[in-house]
Amino acid sequence: MVQMTITLNNGVPMPTLGYGVFQTPEAETAAAVERALKTGYRLIDTAAGYMNERGVGEGIRRSGIPREEVFIETKVWISDYGFDQTLHAFEKSSKKLGVDVIDLLILHAPLPTAFGSTLDAYRALEELLRAGKVKAIGVSNFMPDHLDTLVAETNVTPAVNQVEIHPYFQQREVAGTNLKHGVVSQAWSPIGGITVYRGGGSILTDPVLLEIAEAHGKTSAQVMLRWHIQEGRAAIPKSVTPSRIAENFDVFDFDLNAEEVARIDALETGVRGGPEPEDLTLERSGFVIPEA
Repeated sequence: MVQMTITLNNGVPMPTLGYGVFQTPEAETAAAVERALKTGYRLIDTAAGYMNERGVGEGIRRSGIPREEVFIETKVWISDYGFDQTLHAFEKSSKKLGVDVIDLLILHAPLPTAFGSTLDAYRALEELLRAGKVKAIGVSNFMPDHLDTLVAETNVTPAVNQVEIHPYFQQREVAGTNLKHGVVSQAWSPIGGITVYRGGGSILTDPVLLEIAEAHGKTSAQVMLRWHIQEGRAAIPKSVTPSRIAENFDVFDFDLNAEEVARIDALETGVRGGPEPEDLTLERSGFVIPEA
């Protein structure tokens, strides 16, 4: 099975479908990453704030997959924003991951209450890009005004904006702004797991998705991932269950028709599952990222 890729705005190819390790305990991360890579995933998404970068690096090494075939994406936490601090954040992450070059390094949140630090952090990413220490740079959870300001104030347009997107919360304005700037929209919680985490109902049991899934001999999770791919987005589903890891990757052998895509588009509720980007402040969410 050949995995599709998206070409980023600097020409770097990135796998469309990745494997996420949000909330995966460090002790379980290596085995989960190894399993995902042996299943066929070639993009692993982590973050300094997840506290499991060492496990990601160990899982990659255990898998036996050559380093050049694995696309590693990680994030700088808001506590490490600022030019020098972010340069050091790269050193911490690269050492924990056990790599010299990170494929995609992104800012974890816009930190609008201290956006000057965000801009300085992004300028550090630009420096890392110039130095060849990262292949691409980007952002996460940036709303249209955050992205517009960043693009106006810096020299390198982000390659990726990783945001919450699933059928119940599609962020069309954000996606439109990303498209305007040539930024790839990458969906976290692409099958709506965040809605359950926040105490809501599971998208996986939505009748529309179940009906479409039955028509294709697939699951509702596979239908949602295929929907992301067909709408031009990247997606990073997360599971530590072997059967689910395999199921989430098995989405390249069918197509949704236009009517099915429209029905999924119509599931929009406008209700965010994750935190409001404006609420992520140093006072509320700042914590120290340990040294390597």
